[in-house]
Amino acid sequence: MKEKIIRIAPILLIIAIAILSIITVVTIVNAFMNGGNGSDQAQQANNETSKEDNSPSSKELLSADQNRSVKMVVRGPIVAQENFRSYTVEVSPKFRKLTTYKGYLGEVIKEVKLDNNAESYTQFVNALNKANMMKGTPFSGEADDLAGVCATGHLYDFSMLKDDKTEKHLWTSTCSGSKGSLIANTRQLQNLFIAQVPGHEQIVRDLGINEIKR
Repeated sequence: MKEKIIRIAPILLIIAIAILSIITVVTIVNAFMNGGNGSDQAQQANNETSKEDNSPSSKELLSADQNRSVKMVVRGPIVAQENFRSYTVEVSPKFRKLTTYKGYLGEVIKEVKLDNNAESYTQFVNALNKANMMKGTPFSGEADDLAGVCATGHLYDFSMLKDDKTEKHLWTSTCSGSKGSLIANTRQLQNLFIAQVPGHEQIVRDLGINEIKR
């Protein structure tokens, strides 16, 4: 019996060593893989945060400098001069302004201008940023020419300005063939802008170009 145990002992020892070796290798591999994935995920998160923080458009949009403003232009269907309607809402740290127009020469129907302040503007542009107002790549050349675009529907143009000059603008329309450069939710942005001039929503409704299904 003792002789059998003596003969089997080396074999059992080898088996035990092999099992321990396998367990050790598996543990090391798992630790390496998990550590690598965690590192990759952390790196990816850092990259995404970095992209968000370093976005020029986002930083410019969120700036509350006194010479900055944001603007929405809404244009109705391209019809006769007498029937053409459009409106703009512009907001800056100093003012909020709603202007309605008739005709292609920009004859003012009504203008409402209200005071504003830096804190109110900061809250507003942060809401616009969360709604992705400036998320998108502007078109250039003929692709960015809005003349005649969506002749039977509504055109929406959103922009940020510095010293009354457009730094970036993105647009879309209600026509399926002219989706434009804006990738945000148009209704959400439109509602945010119109809400900046409280009590005057009816002015926009009277133009007949305030409704949007998108």
